Amino acid sequence: MELYTFINFGGIIAFAASGTMAAMRKDLDIFGLIVIALVTSVGGGTIRDMLIGHFPVRWIMDSSIILLIISVAMITVVFRSRIVHLDKTLTFFDSLGLGFFALRGIQEGIAVQLNTPSCIILGTITACFGGVIRDILLNEIPALFRTGQLYATVCILGGILFFVLQKMQLSAGLIDVITILFIFGVRTLAIKKNISLPKINKM
Repeated sequence: MELYTFINFGGIIAFAASGTMAAMRKDLDIFGLIVIALVTSVGGGTIRDMLIGHFPVRWIMDSSIILLIISVAMITVVFRSRIVHLDKTLTFFDSLGLGFFALRGIQEGIAVQLNTPSCIILGTITACFGGVIRDILLNEIPALFRTGQLYATVCILGGILFFVLQKMQLSAGLIDVITILFIFGVRTLAIKKNISLPKINKM
């Protein structure tokens, strides 16, 4: 349970920071910053909980999550002058959040005894859809659909790796760390090297 809490809070912190920085790029006011931080952090988890029948969704019942998101947003604003390369920092936190939340979604799927493909899909939804909602609200093409991002793809690959590692009978903690680092590392590399899935050209 402590490990689950760490993973959940790690994802919330990473996505709250990335949401706040994305909102700062659009010159939103303080209320707007908090709203974007909130939807980025809990959007994917909300959809996940609705899909597996966890009602009410967890963040509504836990005020500490809201306070954590607001705190991270305020800290990000206070230290904004020290963020020299906003885009690079945003990418760092966004990629880290993907790793944490993809793993969290997989764990939730396992807890309700879903099959392996469904667990991977649930992990991908948990990781990606907060960012999708964020980008839509900020009037941007969601990162999920941009070239050179490999947004959902890295979550799927990370999910596959998670279950492969389970077959190797490694410790649960080690599997979790490897999965998070794999998703973070592959997405960071994809952005740096502009690696993307093939595009379909118009006729």
